[in-house]
Amino acid sequence: MQINAVFFDFDGTLADTAPDLGHALNRQRTHRGLDPLPIKSIRTHASAGARGLLKLGFNIGPEDHAYSEMRSEFLEFYSQRLCHDTCLFPGIDMLLDQLDILGLPWGIVTNKPARFTHPLIMELGIHQRVACVVCGDETPHAKPHPEPLLVACNKISVLPADCIYLGDDLRDVKASLAAGIVPIIARYGYLGDGLPPESWGAHYIINKPQDLLAYIEHQ
Repeated sequence: MQINAVFFDFDGTLADTAPDLGHALNRQRTHRGLDPLPIKSIRTHASAGARGLLKLGFNIGPEDHAYSEMRSEFLEFYSQRLCHDTCLFPGIDMLLDQLDILGLPWGIVTNKPARFTHPLIMELGIHQRVACVVCGDETPHAKPHPEPLLVACNKISVLPADCIYLGDDLRDVKASLAAGIVPIIARYGYLGDGLPPESWGAHYIINKPQDLLAYIEHQ
């Protein structure tokens, strides 16, 4: 396989955003007299965004009348502390350095809204290196629909069959397969609490970011 580009999910793959997402959720809980949740339990739900975290913290979903207001409050709290404890996962910086040395363009395809994604990318110091960014509210459909990944391919003029996508959620694998892109799972990421990643249908699973280089070099 000729690999001409690498795409990454953001939360739980490139960046460990769970601490700041968890702070927003726990702020909501303490305002309502509830104990804060441990970060370990929050981490497995962080890739599911506001919907998943509100389900964890308050057992509510979009069908509940209070959901819209709670979601708005959560996002407001999150925006106030967007990059306090968020950081790149260990080894990601080195991986990106190696991709740059290899001349492989890399991009970010996330369901995270643009108003959070772009400031975070700047705060993390990778905004001048990333070839393209596609956020969850920048296309009519979000993952697991293939459209965001296909838009990313278009942006940097590569064929889907020549790309790989690293993510930490079942929706990432589904989107990759539907787009004709090779899906790879980041086992070091959040993964959720559903089916085991071995059952998701990905081509490969990595335990740490540097393992992706070994995969690329053996293609």
